[in-house]
Amino acid sequence: MPPVFALVDCNNFYVSCEQVFNPKLIGKPVIALSNNDGCVIARSNEAKAIGIRMGTPVFKIRDIIKTYKVHVYSSNYTLYGDMSQRVMNILSEFTPDVEIYSIDEAFLDLSGFKKCNLTDYGYSIRSKIKKWTGIPVSIGIAETKTLAKIANRIAKKFEKTGGVLDLTRLPFQDRALAITPVEDVWGVGRSYSGFLKSIGVNNALQLRNASVSLIKKEMGISGFRILQELKGISCYPLEQYPSPKKEITVSRSFKHPIKDIADISEAVAAYTSSGAEKLRKAHLEAGVIVVFLMTNPYSRESRYFNMKTMQLPFPTSDTSKLIKHAHIGLNEIYRKGYQYKKAGIILRDLASDSRAQMTLFDYKNKGQSKEVMRVLDSINKRFGSDSARYAATGSAQNQKWKTVFKRRSPSYTTDWDQLPRVS
Repeated sequence: MPPVFALVDCNNFYVSCEQVFNPKLIGKPVIALSNNDGCVIARSNEAKAIGIRMGTPVFKIRDIIKTYKVHVYSSNYTLYGDMSQRVMNILSEFTPDVEIYSIDEAFLDLSGFKKCNLTDYGYSIRSKIKKWTGIPVSIGIAETKTLAKIANRIAKKFEKTGGVLDLTRLPFQDRALAITPVEDVWGVGRSYSGFLKSIGVNNALQLRNASVSLIKKEMGISGFRILQELKGISCYPLEQYPSPKKEITVSRSFKHPIKDIADISEAVAAYTSSGAEKLRKAHLEAGVIVVFLMTNPYSRESRYFNMKTMQLPFPTSDTSKLIKHAHIGLNEIYRKGYQYKKAGIILRDLASDSRAQMTLFDYKNKGQSKEVMRVLDSINKRFGSDSARYAATGSAQNQKWKTVFKRRSPSYTTDWDQLPRVS
């Protein structure tokens, strides 16, 4: 018996989170911006309707924002992350088999619910998420993940579906595939859509019926799997336990170019602290740290990029040790006179903190290090991020390297001082 997957996707997620706590935004054009308030990364349906496109730099649409009175918000990742977790917790009540695919998407395995009316079950999921979080979702149901993606897209686009579409009911499949552009099929995208259109394959139905040998020749095993998935043969099982991370990267572009190494050192220390926290959260340690620094690659002025890779004496997730080596690397690659636009660190050679190899003299120090990091993390978890931090990250309020969020909404769900007030 083939499996049954459901893809649950939060509609316009970042914008929906803002609307939950500010209902006056419902029905209005609303956008959320990337770091440093640079580009559009989320839009309400009303913002889409007036022609605002994803990835557009905000300075290019100032006239549209003014003319249509668009509500503009800086990204609030703390709020969005917490709301995402609430949605995922609700999904786990409907089935224990949940794959969190992204911050606003999850696959469910509904194979054990085939005797139920899957459309009604989807409506139940949708209703509970809306009632408990305020977030609207769309749900696509099918025998494969690729078909579930297509079902979800149609459920989101056409109101008559009520936000739920079950493609396990065979009469609907051909019609659904016929109205899905080939570039919107999961795994195709821009990389292969040009080739497919050149041979007359313009939609998902034509792709499903295309020559297997030709597709496999031009698109390899990934193309063959796409065909199988479109035919209802599952090639991608549910992944409840994500593969261990191979590396962790923390980097940011500066709002304005920076010359002074003191400012860049603070930024690198802050990025390293964030990376170390991610390591500990995943119960990992890093054996290698990479530091990189670059100017604006699009600038007409002198350009520079460099990176330094350092093997650590022993694997660690200790913030102080990682900052020490990050600064050593930064001092080696920094060149005076350049206007730097971006810096970052990469943590590699990751291994479980329970299996990492120690040196002969490291045992005692490692125990002390773990206890210090445990206390540091517990303080920040209880009192908020960066409540306790290393002095190397700086103490000034208006640091040049800090990401700008001029239009960020409060952290309504994670900060006692920013809880919504009802008057």
